[in-house]
Amino acid sequence: MSDWLISLEGTQAGHQAALILALMAAVLHAVFGALQKGRHDPWLSRGAIDFSYCLMAAPFALFVVPWPEPHMWPIFAAVWVIHILYKTLQALAYTKGSYTVVYPVVRGTGPLFTVIGAYFLFGETFTLIQWSGVLVLLSGIFGLAAYNLRYLETNRDTLVIALALAGITGLFVALYTTYDAYGIRATADPFTFLAWFFMIDGAALPVFAFLRWRRMADRPTPGPLMLRGFFGGIVAFMSFGAVMLATRLDKVGEAAVLRETSTVFAALIGWLVLKETVGPRRIALMALIALGAVIVEMGG
Repeated sequence: MSDWLISLEGTQAGHQAALILALMAAVLHAVFGALQKGRHDPWLSRGAIDFSYCLMAAPFALFVVPWPEPHMWPIFAAVWVIHILYKTLQALAYTKGSYTVVYPVVRGTGPLFTVIGAYFLFGETFTLIQWSGVLVLLSGIFGLAAYNLRYLETNRDTLVIALALAGITGLFVALYTTYDAYGIRATADPFTFLAWFFMIDGAALPVFAFLRWRRMADRPTPGPLMLRGFFGGIVAFMSFGAVMLATRLDKVGEAAVLRETSTVFAALIGWLVLKETVGPRRIALMALIALGAVIVEMGG
């Protein structure tokens, strides 16, 4: 599997595979965000998810994939720190603002800074047509956030801090996207990076979540929480794993932009699962996001 995947790097087949992986990551990332934001405390949800994918990844990291090369350990350490900060900021944002407002702001700031970061780190460039696609996509994402802010936001008292946290979280999305791409390209076998990433990344937050759960006066039942964590762990493997593989096969910036069509799928989840109203304005904004992604893909 690894040899076949590596053989696709830099080829047209690799480009098509990266496109499919990035779009798959978009759908699954919207599901992942909804799982974390659901009816449970975001810290507990994320702790349960991380615990699940840490346990799932451990056998593969220790007994299946090749052992990481010595130069990978500092990379894994940096990845761990970046993701801990990202998850902390994301959970804080979700505790201060509603999912439908926070999520588009996070995902809107992420691709812009990822494209810039990919230029400095990997020498990637976008054409003028692709940049126009990025602007179209971002206008749709931030337009959706503004619409949700005006009509759906209920946590008005904490709105400013929620938006600030969402913007900073978006910067960390760009940081982890570009650095993870650097990490998965730095090892011979991409699945070595993925297995060790999920095992290491999932080892810290569950401890904090457990301590938080113990301090709660009204503790949620562990069973449903861990069930959510199990499904979230599977979604995380497929979502984060897919976009990381996409960044190894093709341009990091393009994969990041295509992944942010997750905002469209998040809005659909809000409509279908959370029973939010979706009117013609939101449909038009979602169409802008999709159009921007198409322009980026076709303009390359």
